[in-house]
Amino acid sequence: MDIIYKPIFELHAYENNPRINDDAVEPVAKSIKEFGFKVPILIDKDNVIIAGHTRLKAAQALGMKEVPCILCDDLTPEQVKAFRLADNKVAEFADWDIPLLELEVKEVELVIKEAGLEDLVNNLPPIDIDGYLERMDNKQDEEPKPKQARCPHCGEWVDIDEI
Repeated sequence: MDIIYKPIFELHAYENNPRINDDAVEPVAKSIKEFGFKVPILIDKDNVIIAGHTRLKAAQALGMKEVPCILCDDLTPEQVKAFRLADNKVAEFADWDIPLLELEVKEVELVIKEAGLEDLVNNLPPIDIDGYLERMDNKQDEEPKPKQARCPHCGEWVDIDEI
């Protein structure tokens, strides 16, 4: 997989893109400004975007002249369409581990504020770090419960010890 840099004017939005992403452009632009362009745009042989429409709009808003891309010329047109849908949909199947989320946000709170990314955190599930710490104190006396993971294929929850 090679990352190539393409001038923005050479890239074309997919005309049937079903995602409405305008509200995400500013937060993505802030993320790119703070952390760099870390996720390339996926394109087909005709420079039509497969995944990355929001990143392209964010790059345009930042005045970038070129962006990193990955050419996906190994997919059929049907696979490209299916991948577009999958790429946008799969994150909706994930859940948040609220206690871990609370710890992560607490540890990066200053970076989030300095980067102006509070909107990202505001859209996360409710976070109550003090409540979490209190719950952890109360759980120290409880017997440990088995850790679980969700199977990515069937969606069933299984004890990790059983795997």
